[in-house]
Amino acid sequence: MAEFIAWVLVIVIAAYACAGGTDYGAGLWDLMAGGAERGKRPRWLIDHAMAPVWEANNVWLIFVLIIMWTGFPTMFQAVFSAMWLPLALAAAGLVLRGAGFALRKPTRRLAQRRIYGAMFAVSSLVTPFFLGTVLGGIASGRVEVGTTASADAWANGTSVLTGLLAIAATAFLGAVFLCSDALRFGADDLVDYFRLRALIAFGAVVVLALIALPVTHDEARFVWDGLTGGWGLVLVILAAVCGLATALLLLRRSHGWSRYTAVASVALVVGAWGFAQRPYLLPTSLTVAEAAGAATTLRWLMIVTGVAIVLVGPALVVLYRLDTMGELEELTDADTGAARAPGDNL
Repeated sequence: MAEFIAWVLVIVIAAYACAGGTDYGAGLWDLMAGGAERGKRPRWLIDHAMAPVWEANNVWLIFVLIIMWTGFPTMFQAVFSAMWLPLALAAAGLVLRGAGFALRKPTRRLAQRRIYGAMFAVSSLVTPFFLGTVLGGIASGRVEVGTTASADAWANGTSVLTGLLAIAATAFLGAVFLCSDALRFGADDLVDYFRLRALIAFGAVVVLALIALPVTHDEARFVWDGLTGGWGLVLVILAAVCGLATALLLLRRSHGWSRYTAVASVALVVGAWGFAQRPYLLPTSLTVAEAAGAATTLRWLMIVTGVAIVLVGPALVVLYRLDTMGELEELTDADTGAARAPGDNL
């Protein structure tokens, strides 16, 4: 049961990396869009594209925390004790990001819109970075049961590069999806705008991955061995093929299929990381069996997981499908209760 729950955890992390990562990438491009006039059109598209699904994507993160807490409490305690600072910063980013995105649309005052927009955009950069540093610290074996919090656990070469790779990957996903969204909303002028940024982000991913090779070899040798052999290597190769296929599809302006290959490339990397760490949750100190909770808890967790798959899974699939088909309408000012007040647009 513990092995099954561990793979469910990897799958859910992959789902959050793809779904939530796309939203983080959109927020990064919101940050890079420029001033109020220059960035008006890209930000308009980002608002319209994200509005129906951005809250639903955090379901995956909640699922990750529940599985860690109930299924692998020893791992949960070790990670949150050693990594409390980057996790706290990531949590603060999540809260500020959601507040900024939710409040900037109904707000009419230009100064307030800028403040909320900055909260949303900067947090979209900060959150994936610190989540990436946590994964890098775990992969490099710096987290063990009883490890006290220290900067070395997350401010090391592997962690920093993993954080930067997380930012680049989310930027890649966000730009790829925004290309399709631009077509869906009839914003033909933004298709090439985001296509160029998707290709730039893909280039950044490749460069950072090449830089990470020697660092991972030296600082995370167990994971390195797992990624360069067996199923880990197979999934890494498939991820690289999907990434290159995405770049080719973008160059050929086939934006429908590029979304699937982009998601596959990120999901396969997460899967490769899962294979690379076997049989450990915390290389090389805590195995899946050692970290597992009580058998009764795992049994109930499997039941709850099955119920969630049956009830929540189809609803999310329908939501994503309706969104990509353009069937979901944005909220109007009448829906949000927004009304003009003296001093608006100042």
